[in-house]
Amino acid sequence: MLNLIHLKVLAAVARHGSVTEAARELHYSQPSVSHYLSRLEAATGVKLVQRAGRGIRLTPEGRLLAARAAEIVGRVDAATSELAAQVGLRAGRVRLAANSSSLSTIVPKAATALAQAHPGLELVLVDQHPVEALQLLRQGKVDVALVFRYAGAPVEEEEEGFRLVHVGDDPIHLISRRPGDSIANHRHSPWIGGCERCQNELVTVCRHEGFTPRIASLSDDMVVVQALVAAGAGVTTLPGLALQAHRHPGVHTTELAGFTRRLYAATYGDPPDPPATSALIQAIRDAADGSGGDPGQHDAADDQGESRHPAH
Repeated sequence: MLNLIHLKVLAAVARHGSVTEAARELHYSQPSVSHYLSRLEAATGVKLVQRAGRGIRLTPEGRLLAARAAEIVGRVDAATSELAAQVGLRAGRVRLAANSSSLSTIVPKAATALAQAHPGLELVLVDQHPVEALQLLRQGKVDVALVFRYAGAPVEEEEEGFRLVHVGDDPIHLISRRPGDSIANHRHSPWIGGCERCQNELVTVCRHEGFTPRIASLSDDMVVVQALVAAGAGVTTLPGLALQAHRHPGVHTTELAGFTRRLYAATYGDPPDPPATSALIQAIRDAADGSGGDPGQHDAADDQGESRHPAH
């Protein structure tokens, strides 16, 4: 039996002539695209794609079905758009889970844009760390989870049924009392750690400089963390969005080259997303483009910080 998702994948592969480019367009992993193609071949009983050097090409049967698939997907997309114009975005609600730094920077901008474009749509917000936000998403308690991953780390959620859209990057900063400071200057300094997940990020940054930090204090509240740094109790690291939300006047910040968090809007289950969910994700992407973790006018991040909780 033909499946709309499988047809959408075949149409994308035909359009780009590449599994990699089709995966990028659809926000799937490459293995997921290959899996869907295999399922489609099993359903039709014919070979649809074949290897061609390092790439692939469609068989004659594949080209025939891809042409029909493009028509079908196009008609479904048009019907979805028409229905959304009539009903989907005029009323209802969409639910978002995100951490504190995102909720106090990117999300308000996205919420404003969403309300202006679709005034009948209710946006429900939940303050949660990415791990818990993904749990809520899997349980169907939210529609979108705004999460982050350390640059270079594997994005495993794609293989667990989640679909991730990259919405922006968030640089990491050293927080200390000296302008123009560096991690190497604090090999023997006391460090202020947060939750276990965020502390792992701090340890990774320090080990890149050849030492393991001595964690002397712990706090998940970014206002407290910056106050402790200002009081000379230690140094720490924070992401740019956290610093945008709150900036203590007694600390200096230095962006750490090569250390960045990647921000993703996650959904769960098979596409397509409901119109309200797609509208929210687009609003988040636009808001993140206008944010960019810009530190401000002081010494590399003077207008950044976080109002509460770790969700940094």
